[in-house]
Formats: sequence, C-alpha cells, structure tokens
Amino acid sequence: MLNFFSFNFKLLLIILVLGSNKFVNSQNVDTISLQNQKNNTVVQKQITTPFFNYKNGLGFSTPDSSYSLNIRFRIQNRFLMNTKSTNDLSPESWEARVRRCRLVLSGHVYNPKLSYYLQLSVSRGDMDWSVADVTTQNVSPNIVRDAFLNYKLNKNWQLGFGQTKLPGNRQRITSSGSLQFYDRSPVNAIFTTDRDFGFFSNYTFNIKKFKTIIRTAITSGEGRNSNISNAGLAYTNRIEFLPLGEFKENGNYFEGDVLREEKLKIAIAGAYHFNDLAVRTGGQLGKDLYSPKSFHTYIADLIIKYRGFAISSEYIRRDTEGAPVTKSGTSTRYIITGDGVNTQLSYCFKSNWEIAARHSLVTPHNDIILLQNQINQYGLGVTKYIVKHKLKAQFNIFYNNERYLTTSTNLVDNFFGVFQVELGI
Repeated sequence: MLNFFSFNFKLLLIILVLGSNKFVNSQNVDTISLQNQKNNTVVQKQITTPFFNYKNGLGFSTPDSSYSLNIRFRIQNRFLMNTKSTNDLSPESWEARVRRCRLVLSGHVYNPKLSYYLQLSVSRGDMDWSVADVTTQNVSPNIVRDAFLNYKLNKNWQLGFGQTKLPGNRQRITSSGSLQFYDRSPVNAIFTTDRDFGFFSNYTFNIKKFKTIIRTAITSGEGRNSNISNAGLAYTNRIEFLPLGEFKENGNYFEGDVLREEKLKIAIAGAYHFNDLAVRTGGQLGKDLYSPKSFHTYIADLIIKYRGFAISSEYIRRDTEGAPVTKSGTSTRYIITGDGVNTQLSYCFKSNWEIAARHSLVTPHNDIILLQNQINQYGLGVTKYIVKHKLKAQFNIFYNNERYLTTSTNLVDNFFGVFQVELGI
C-alpha cells in the first residue's frame, strides 16, 4: 500500500512539472506596445511568460487567457478522544490522524467558458478505504474525489459533466473545510447523497435582490469511482431562494458568520433525490445490498446570518419503495429509513473567536426499528478563525447517545472531545 501511494504521488508531481512546462512554452505569444521615453518612439515587445495570481491559491494564466491553472491544497489534522461513558470519563479510544489532505487543480481550457475542477485526496482517512467501505463498487483507494468539466452557456446557465457532489443537503454541499465543527453531523452521515458521476445543470436568475438557484443532476447512483452501473439512475433536484440578496463571498455555503454580514441574509432550500435500483445501503455510500432497492430522499434546509450571528438547520427524510431490508441466508443489509434534523447556532466575535452549539437527531422508521438505533447528539464548539476558514483552530465537546427504541435502552452514552487544525490555501 505504501508503494502504491508513493508511486501515485511521484506520478502526480511528474504530471504537474511537465504540464507547467508545456503550459509556459506552448502558449500563444502576445505583444504589448512600450514607449521609449528618450526619443518618444513606440516599440513592440513580446510577452511569453504566464501571469500569476495569489488571490485563491497559486494561479497561472496565459497572456491571451486561453488557459489557466490554479493550485490549492489543504490539510486537516485531528486529535479526538472518546470517553467510556458519561460516568466514566477515562479514554475508551483515540483518533489521531490526518483526517483530510487534498490537492485541487482548477481553471479553464481554450475558453473561459469551459472550466475544469480536479480534487485529489491523499490521506487514508479521506479515500473511503477501509473494511467497512469495501463493496463491488469500491475495490481500491479512491484518490479522485472530483473530476468535473463545466461549460457556461450564458451568465445564468451552466452545464457540467463528470464526478462531483450532488445538489443535496446544504451541509454536504458545504466544503468540509468550511464547517464550524470538526465534521458534518450524524444526520448528514446517514442520509447524505454525497458524490456521483453524471450530468449536472445549474441555473441562476435574479428578480431585483431576490436570487433563485436551480440545480439538477442525472447520475449513475452508485457513487464516486464506481466500477459498474446497473439499469437504474439517480435523479437529484435542488432549488434555493435568497430573498434578501447574496451573501458575502457566497456565505450561504460556509458555516458561521465569520464575515459578519452587515444586513440580514437568508437562504432557504428544498431538494429531492430518487435513486432507482440502488445497490449500496446509502445509495452512493455504504456496503452492497443483497438486492437492489429504490429509495426517495426529501431535504429542506436554511441558513441565516446577521452581524456575527448564524443559524443553520436541515431536515432529511428517506423512504424506500417496499421493505428496506435485503437478506442473504441469515445475513441482512438494509437502507436506513427515517428522519434527521440538524440545527446549529453560533456567534462570531469581532476578534474572530466563535462559539457554537449543535443538536443532531436521527430517528429510524418502524420498518427498521429493530436494526437501527436512534442517535441523539449535542455539541459545543469554540473556533479561532485566523484566515477565515482557510486557517483555523477548533475545539469541540460532544455528548453522544444511541438508543435502542424497542426497549428504550441506551447502547452508547458517552462524551468525546476534539481538537482540530485546518490549514489551506
């Protein structure tokens, strides 16, 4: 495995070096006019070097703007401790690792209307690669998270093709680097639509300040880097309303009001996802089902920001067509049907210190109540934003409870604490 990672990392470096060399030497040559101050004559000078920018990572662009490349990276280092119970605070387990380590290459080719986005994950915990993740769809480390082409038809409408996030719940669409807690909620972990491969559309229009965003996708339904796909596809639709105008720097897709909106901003959204003949327990995620099952996911979410205060909430419900349980002999695998609600409230001080609270509740439906526990989680967080979400330190404390509803028995009842540092460009 180590040799596999080493080989891929070296290959990536070679590609970047050769690509940047070709980028510099194969570009079109532009000329500019320069005036000689001594004799007041004008001379033509050829410009063959690329333009650089450092606004969002490290950017290169040819003089004629026919090509561009932007390079970014981020790392997320985590130290977490689980207690044995609420009465016994001694350590039950530790999590000490690089949770996420990513490299992003983005830009445009030939024409600014044709853009690309490539995101690679290079830490083990970021590849969906463990015994729990092994399926017929996922038989090797998943280095490629996003490989997406986007074409801008006009100022309102964009079409995309490739692998990226589905337009599902807000917390999934929000980058894991833009969260105000150490990670997404249990509601997202169980019901999210995650990433998939297929066709995407994004249409935006404004009526004065009122902005509407409509996102649609038709995808394979098996998740990222899948090997095969059956006859069923996945269909996802999301519509979002910004009645009071746009947030600063697209703040409807990062948590907390670190930019301290001067005027009240609200975003309200609804989404629907149908996965026809899903082969995994979570659709795009999870183990193989013993037989395909179709399911529906319904989503509603909102986010409000004003002068440092922020509140976000999302509701997700999942239902299957027919029974959610599949069997092979005495073994069962099932799609989790139920309801989930996640709510977060926070205040960011002018000093860029933030305090935040979260409550997450996942309640299974009666058809799987014997197989799935209810999850109830409360959390408190303190974050120091040094460079917005790009450089921050986070400390969280959570109370975690899992209850077997048929007997009202607490199977898990403990605390856990997390310290995490996020750094990126």
